[in-house]
Amino acid sequence: MNMKKEKTMIIIAGLIIGVIASLLVFFGNPANMGFCIACFLRDTSGALGLHSAGAVQYIRPEIIGLVLGSFLLAVFRKEFAPRGGSSPMTRFILGFFVMIGCLMFLGCPFRMILRLAGGDLNAIFGLVGFAAGILCGVFFLNRGYSLKRTYKLPKTEGILFPAVQAVFLALLVAAPAFIRFSEEGAGPGAKHAAVIISLAAGLIVGALAQNTRLCMVGGIRDVVLFREWKLLFGFVAILISALITNLILGSVTGGTFFQIGMAGQPVAHMDGLWNGLGMLLAGFGCVLLGGCPLRQLVLSGEGNTDSAVTVIGLMVGAAFAHNFGLASSGEGPTANGKIAVIIGIVVVTVIACINTFSKEEA
Repeated sequence: MNMKKEKTMIIIAGLIIGVIASLLVFFGNPANMGFCIACFLRDTSGALGLHSAGAVQYIRPEIIGLVLGSFLLAVFRKEFAPRGGSSPMTRFILGFFVMIGCLMFLGCPFRMILRLAGGDLNAIFGLVGFAAGILCGVFFLNRGYSLKRTYKLPKTEGILFPAVQAVFLALLVAAPAFIRFSEEGAGPGAKHAAVIISLAAGLIVGALAQNTRLCMVGGIRDVVLFREWKLLFGFVAILISALITNLILGSVTGGTFFQIGMAGQPVAHMDGLWNGLGMLLAGFGCVLLGGCPLRQLVLSGEGNTDSAVTVIGLMVGAAFAHNFGLASSGEGPTANGKIAVIIGIVVVTVIACINTFSKEEA
């Protein structure tokens, strides 16, 4: 595939994804949260009982769809290639702290774009911090950072994570007593589109992301390293199409799909410093992982067990954040959350140094 065709496909995919994200809000998802990988993994963790924050508990079909959509297309295109073994524990720790950063900001890189498309100017601070974190990661990439090679694995290893998502779908539909769901009106976890709509959206976005290798972190990283803009064009397309769709929905329905400003934004706070630092941690960690949370889910669907371990780290990080009061709220960040973000930046820096400047003996 030539470069021009690749860019065109990425832009088209971004335009479609932006429309889908806005429509998910129309159909019931929280405002400016048509998709948020961090938020949705947090909600799923709560539904499974990993944390007890009643406002954020729901098995999100979008996550299931993202993994299965990637998996099905990878199999169809003969790109399903189970592999792993590249510093899995390090990846777990990085995933853990990426989630801490995201929950300080109250969103992943994907939601950061959707918040901007909804008029939330607080997300600008997150974007600046995110870019700074990526630059920190690029500094180490340029000096040889590596988590070492991956290894080919049996197909059963690669199938396990998509199979777990299928089990989650069964639990969502069956809704056994041990699965926890936020009560109506209790918070973001109680706001969601119908299961079939959310699942279909996830399947489509998962397939599109698998086909185009869409990644917010990769987009900014590639611009800095190679002056290559194609991945970033995808997220610019998401921003534009989500913004236009929000304006149309607001005009047609009279609802609030776009409100520009900083105060009173849905599921957001106004502390610019900690919005920025939270996303700095997320961006830094994601560069070291090789992709944003969305990309990690897509790679998991392709059979990458290292990415699956990263997703588990993200989920454990979300549970830890809510069990120990680290996650922000609309009122702002907590003292514990600020400490956790600083610790996270230190830990991620140490990991970067160890895997850049330390040489293993043969």
